[in-house]
Amino acid sequence: MYDFPLPDHHCYGPSPDPLLLAQWLEESNALTCSILKNLQAGQELVPQLDIVNPPYWEFGHLTWFHEFWVQRKGNDQSPSALQNADYWFNSSDIAHGDRWSIAMPSIDALLEFNAQVVSRTQCLLQQTLSAEDLYFIQLAIFHQDMHNEAFAYMWQTLGYAAPFESFSKKEVSPSTYKSTLPSNTYITFAETTVVAGSRPHSGFIFDNEKWGHPVVVPAFSIAQQAVSNAAYLAFLESDQNQSKINPSIPLGHWKKEGAVWMQRTFNQWSPLNPHEPVRNIAYADAEQYCQWAGVRMPTEHELSLLLSQESQAWQASHLWEWTTSVFAPFPGFTADPYADYSQPWFDGSYQVLKGWSAYTPERMRRPALRNFYKPSRSDHFCGFRTCLL
Repeated sequence: MYDFPLPDHHCYGPSPDPLLLAQWLEESNALTCSILKNLQAGQELVPQLDIVNPPYWEFGHLTWFHEFWVQRKGNDQSPSALQNADYWFNSSDIAHGDRWSIAMPSIDALLEFNAQVVSRTQCLLQQTLSAEDLYFIQLAIFHQDMHNEAFAYMWQTLGYAAPFESFSKKEVSPSTYKSTLPSNTYITFAETTVVAGSRPHSGFIFDNEKWGHPVVVPAFSIAQQAVSNAAYLAFLESDQNQSKINPSIPLGHWKKEGAVWMQRTFNQWSPLNPHEPVRNIAYADAEQYCQWAGVRMPTEHELSLLLSQESQAWQASHLWEWTTSVFAPFPGFTADPYADYSQPWFDGSYQVLKGWSAYTPERMRRPALRNFYKPSRSDHFCGFRTCLL
């Protein structure tokens, strides 16, 4: 579709000013270090679950990733500043279960490794940079941003105190979620042709967005708001769901005390706010809700079209939102140097999510961004909105 004389990842400009990249790196890394340093004694010892990582391992991994791509240029023959880092922290090589049993360095050694790596990149940002340098520095920053968000998911799963203040705090205050719009208010789009994915020279992208291509989206009507706690509770308490042995409660996140439903946010329980978007919902439970309500979830192209509209036209959920689209490559896909970012997950077992959570930094919030998770996962901050049949 596109023919470049240079590698694709050299065409992800224009890049931010190096001073801004230096600021982003400082912000993202300071947040990571704060998360790790604020762990209470023993909290680094987490249960072996498929949906979490040992926190110190995750910290070592994101530092290793930064060093490997920015400073070692992806060359495993170039030695790491931390001996055995390639063995310990390459997530493509070390099995998930083994991350609990390997003998890793102390947290002090990992903090020192991290400080060395970040300092070298800050020095690099004061020099003349190639397109290759700029690409890998941005990749490392965004990779760290995603791991900071993953720490928030993990802290929610484990019931720890919030690891950091959400990036959407002002936007999702309790006053935001009042019934300003009926829950069944829909926006209708006529049949249109959209550009799915990202075009060259539109700024940094991930390889699964390559390349922008036209897609015809038939006419559809999509909800202005994500499904609320009140709407999901009505589903839970319906006759259809009451007849089930195991109703689809957001397990570990909701509970009922007497007649009052409670919701957990990290280590704090509070009465359920009926107007807030329901979160920590697995794809199958969202599907069951839609069947009960006589609606459907949107495709990724439908949801992308909504996200590209003026913000006054719809209400952001500050959640990753499920779509009915299976995570698959766009026509002509080719992997970027970090080949394991997308390619291994094109096996038909992942669903695309769009949007962002309250723990996604502003710099990563783009309509073209494609997140993906197995449909059984609900530990990330995820919800859904609906379309009319």
